Amino acid sequence: MDRVARRGAAILFTTAAIAYLLDRSTKLWAEHAFAAGPVDVIPGVLTLRYVSNPGGAFSLGQSAPWFFATATLVVSVLIVVTAFRRRGVLTSVALGLILGGALGNLTDRAVRGPGLSGHVVDFIDVHIWPVFNLADSAIVIGAVLLALASLLDGRGSRAVPDDGA
Repeated sequence: MDRVARRGAAILFTTAAIAYLLDRSTKLWAEHAFAAGPVDVIPGVLTLRYVSNPGGAFSLGQSAPWFFATATLVVSVLIVVTAFRRRGVLTSVALGLILGGALGNLTDRAVRGPGLSGHVVDFIDVHIWPVFNLADSAIVIGAVLLALASLLDGRGSRAVPDDGA
């Protein structure tokens, strides 16, 4: 394994660990800090409130939490298995954010119910979007960065002349 692959894996796992730890600590904080009720940070724009979400994004699939747990496990395993492939820094950060966020929400499902059917803690309410958490943010930002990295990589490969190899 070359140095570039090791560096990419180190960036991926470090990013995942940071995203996971931030998600877990903010969820534990939110559970205690907002037990008595929500707090308006910017009235009408940003409210912090404790919400328990049994489903997936937008609280969809509340009767099938196993689906989200299975999808999360599959994606997480695929990221870990491919972690030592050569890739750029942006792709490594993106995959790290997705992995850290996925594992943060999976941890909620594991510790907040039987099997992997527990509820996910959400606490960020921007009033124009369903309540979410840092894991959700990490996954979305990671997906956007992954798309951007793919776009930039595609542009770079078109700019390099084909040497016939």
